[in-house]
Amino acid sequence: MGREIKGLHEAAYVLAIFALLSSVLALFRDKLLAFTFGAGHQLDIYYAAFRVPDFIFALIGSIVSASILLPFFIESFSRSHEEGKSFSDSIFTLFFSIIILISIIILIIAPWLVPFILPGFAHDPLLPQLILAMRIMLLSPIFLALSNLFSSLTQMRHRFLVYAASPVVYNLGIIVGVFFLYRFIGLAGLAVGVALGAFLHMGIQLPFLRHEGLLPKFTANFQWSKIKPIILTAFPRTLTLSANELAEFIFISMASLLVAGSISVFNLAFNLQSVPLALIGVSYSSAVFPTLSKLIYDKNTSAFLQKMITAARHIIFWSMPITILFIVLRAQIVRVILGAGKFNWADTRLTAAMLALFIVSTVGQSLIVLFVRAFYAEGKTAKPLLINVISACTIIILGFSLVHIFNHVPVFQYFIENLLRVDGQPGTNALMLPLAYSIGVILNTFLHWVMFEKSYKGFSKPVLETFFHSLSASIIMGYVSFICLRAFSLVFPLEKVWGIFMQGFCSGIIGLAVGVWVLIMLQNKELQEVWKTLHSKIWKVVPVPPAEVEHL
Repeated sequence: MGREIKGLHEAAYVLAIFALLSSVLALFRDKLLAFTFGAGHQLDIYYAAFRVPDFIFALIGSIVSASILLPFFIESFSRSHEEGKSFSDSIFTLFFSIIILISIIILIIAPWLVPFILPGFAHDPLLPQLILAMRIMLLSPIFLALSNLFSSLTQMRHRFLVYAASPVVYNLGIIVGVFFLYRFIGLAGLAVGVALGAFLHMGIQLPFLRHEGLLPKFTANFQWSKIKPIILTAFPRTLTLSANELAEFIFISMASLLVAGSISVFNLAFNLQSVPLALIGVSYSSAVFPTLSKLIYDKNTSAFLQKMITAARHIIFWSMPITILFIVLRAQIVRVILGAGKFNWADTRLTAAMLALFIVSTVGQSLIVLFVRAFYAEGKTAKPLLINVISACTIIILGFSLVHIFNHVPVFQYFIENLLRVDGQPGTNALMLPLAYSIGVILNTFLHWVMFEKSYKGFSKPVLETFFHSLSASIIMGYVSFICLRAFSLVFPLEKVWGIFMQGFCSGIIGLAVGVWVLIMLQNKELQEVWKTLHSKIWKVVPVPPAEVEHL
């Protein structure tokens, strides 16, 4: 777990492997929730209880994230271990104290706060359980904030395995809550599982930090001169994340006023579309971020641009075909992963439709993560703030507007329901929320791209070449998969889960094979690079001479 990993693709693939494992556990977690509750009232309460803790984490915990602290840690520890350690102790003491204080305040005012921000539950008989679950979950932003701080130190030493394993144990903790604790203490048990997962997310990094002498501790000797630049740098980023979190917060508040189960379907679909984002966008962005920070520190802008081009090309290369496959195979994906127990066919149809609307912005979401990391590596936090505020406002306005249009314009409602094959399904007005979200994300991506191209000329041309290669292959792949779905519906029994799985799996495999063939015909550069990387064993990669080492 403490092994150092060098090389962009090697680090990205290691992170992707653990992201895949974490995603599998997350899907198993959602499977348990869907099986136990279905898309109904109790699951709505569970997801609603997350909103305040998540917002606290975005508001405070994000300040100590790796994208903010890593450049400062690299600079401090490069001078001396003692200076870096004193700096990390100051950060730990200040922000741990702040998040504890805010959590205590929220804990006290919860009975008045929850009915106000979630009006759909204001007169609900289960409101006391919602408040209790939220209070227990207030432990999670504390543990996750500490984990963010610790992960900056582990990434600084290139220990990506420790960093990558954190989300895995986080999901294990939640699964314990769903599978065991719920049986004894009800919804509170689910909340305890979330808190346990957050503790494990933090705790898995402790042995390495202790061994390396990097474990922060309380100190009264604040280095205010060094903390002030972090606050000034982090404040725009915190507002950036808070703007996005606020948009989701308002959507959940709106969903609480819609048909029961709307919050559940929204979150289940959002979690499914987050899988490719975690596997690709987050993995590549996390792997390249230390390198970007080091190149900016060394004032090597040409190498910085080349790293960004490489990361963006591979993000698009992987994200595009997954996006198309998710759209084509959405019903099979949702039914196989979530369809069992109390999660019925009606829930499947609505979740699949939401998934299709979310997934169209996956490429954009992945690129946004990369662009934001690049701007943060430069210390430019104002640009992402401005863009994300515009995007969040757009999402919120579109959410209200589209729901109103959907409810009052029958032609628009008929078009959406027939396009996504949910005609006759109750609660379809909730589909306007992911539609508004994806439109806002696409706008966000476009603005980030324009801003980055303005600063670094020459970024767009090679990346757009990859975009059109991948898009062309993906469209052909999606069409072939769609045709195969119809053919395999005559071969496999679709009333059985294994039959639905085989229909989707075989269709997807054939589509992927055709997509790869198209890329080979186009002599796609990314495919060649992936093939070369996979032929070199990650754990046997020989470091190049010190002058050429990629610092990750």
